[in-house]
Amino acid sequence: MEATDIFDRLRKGETIPPNDPQAYKMREASYATRKLLLQMNNASDAAEIRNLLSQITASEIDESVAVFTPLFINYGKNTRIGKNVFINFDCVFLDLGGITIEDNVLIAPKVSLLSEGHPISPEVRQSLVPKPIHIKKNAWIGANATILHGVTIGENSVVAAGSVVSKDVPDNTIVGGIPAKIIKTI
Repeated sequence: MEATDIFDRLRKGETIPPNDPQAYKMREASYATRKLLLQMNNASDAAEIRNLLSQITASEIDESVAVFTPLFINYGKNTRIGKNVFINFDCVFLDLGGITIEDNVLIAPKVSLLSEGHPISPEVRQSLVPKPIHIKKNAWIGANATILHGVTIGENSVVAAGSVVSKDVPDNTIVGGIPAKIIKTI
């Protein structure tokens, strides 16, 4: 009997070693996503962009969502996007670990949401460590910010431009810097 599907294992947070017999499925899925991304990133009609993003994420993208392309996603099917979300130009979503973007979130240009990481130890560094990213309602992610795997951005919170967020951000908080630290509460 074949082991549980690699995508189920990723969603459950299992570390995937580089020699995993199903690792090739991640590359195949990424190439399939790239075909749709090429179409989406060359489209100019908002409805067409949402339709292609729905195909990429295998979920309904509400008509209130605005995406300014290009947008780059490595898998897509582990991304969930709420209503009235704005995603600006040149963002990168690595979603094998899962990305949830709730309603009314603003994502500025060049934001990276990276739900995947690697172990520190050189002996196992090629392994993939998936941990979900969760961006709660009304959050604003500033330009060129990076959100690392396993991070939750609290409701109404703001991530300052250029920040690298490696720890959870409480609700109603502004964070900034590298690594991001609390600047003040709202």
